[in-house]
Amino acid sequence: MERLRKCIKCGVYTMREQCPKCGGETRMAHPPKFSPEDKYGKYRRRARFGLEAI
Repeated sequence: MERLRKCIKCGVYTMREQCPKCGGETRMAHPPKFSPEDKYGKYRRRARFGLEAI
């Protein structure tokens, strides 16, 4: 099952690994599922917000 992806450079939504408009890299457009027992949430927040936020 393919998921919707979004280009990092131009913001175009696509199903491809590479943007058809600008050729840039795409990432998943959906966040991961939420779980109260999230083992890796601390690391994701640290990567996103920096060390000061934790």
